[in-house]
Amino acid sequence: MNTTLITILVLLFAVAGLFIWIYNRFVKLRQRRRNAFSDIDVQLKLRHDLIPNLVNTVKGYAKHEDKVLTEVTEARASAMRASGGDIEGRAAAESMLGGAMMRLMAVAESYPDLKASPNFQQLQSELSDVENKIAAARRFFNNATSEFNTAIQQFPAVIIANMFGFKEKPFFELSEAESAAVQKTPEVKF
Repeated sequence: MNTTLITILVLLFAVAGLFIWIYNRFVKLRQRRRNAFSDIDVQLKLRHDLIPNLVNTVKGYAKHEDKVLTEVTEARASAMRASGGDIEGRAAAESMLGGAMMRLMAVAESYPDLKASPNFQQLQSELSDVENKIAAARRFFNNATSEFNTAIQQFPAVIIANMFGFKEKPFFELSEAESAAVQKTPEVKF
């Protein structure tokens, strides 16, 4: 009888220890995902800060492109308003901004003087650098999200996840337009 009681107590402690370990793992993964999104947020703010300078530079050369310039300005304002924990809303707003920026760059291609401007080239280079950092931060965030989503779906962790309301989290994905632009093969001419 004494061994039975000890065995039961050991099993209860083992189950309790497993329960605590799984719960703490969820908390750690959730926090890693939040930190990863903070990295994206910093880069997005840098992009938001660059856009007015880029728009003003383009405006000086492309006076007849008011529609595109207004679209970029409105998309930037919308992206800046979409802050906080709503990652899906934030991703949608940033995708709209990315699409507007691609249209702005397409407009810039039509103005050789603008493309030759050192100010425009510097802004374009800085924006390209920020976009690369956003892509890297997005990959890190999506990896953290995948790790979290996988952890809450595995057995026996799924039981604890359901008990404490850990739900699957969305990824920060490229819009179709951004994805197409990234995958587009550059044209090489000789």
